[in-house]
Amino acid sequence: MGLLGVFVLIQFIQPDRSVVATAPSQDLCAALQPPASVAELLKAACYDCHSYETRYPWYSRIAPVSWWITNHISEGREQINFNTFGAVSPRDRVEVLKECSEEVLDGHMPLRSYTWMHAKARLSAEQRRALADWFSARARYSGAKGEE
Repeated sequence: MGLLGVFVLIQFIQPDRSVVATAPSQDLCAALQPPASVAELLKAACYDCHSYETRYPWYSRIAPVSWWITNHISEGREQINFNTFGAVSPRDRVEVLKECSEEVLDGHMPLRSYTWMHAKARLSAEQRRALADWFSARARYSGAKGEE
């Protein structure tokens, strides 16, 4: 009974899910205008943790799972928030794009713990390569423009 009571009580400790207003023009997709296929992959595999456009599943309302999910999202946004990509300095954009390419290509992103429950975020080898190639090409283009 004691454990059940603790479980019920912790349900009242809900993480902050407020949405921060950002300028649409600052979004990665607005700033870099990826092809539709790449934008679709970004939205499906990246934006839940790396933007303010998180789609919270039903189980994200149950503590302590809610705390774990919120921590992942906070860490993801801290690394890169695609909604505020336009505010990143040109020099840092190149590094961010290179890092995104490496993380996707090496299979580190999206996290396996995320793809277990989000089938649309599972990237095939071909999708992984397409996304990594796009990130790399954008990094090279930005660097060639003297933004490094």
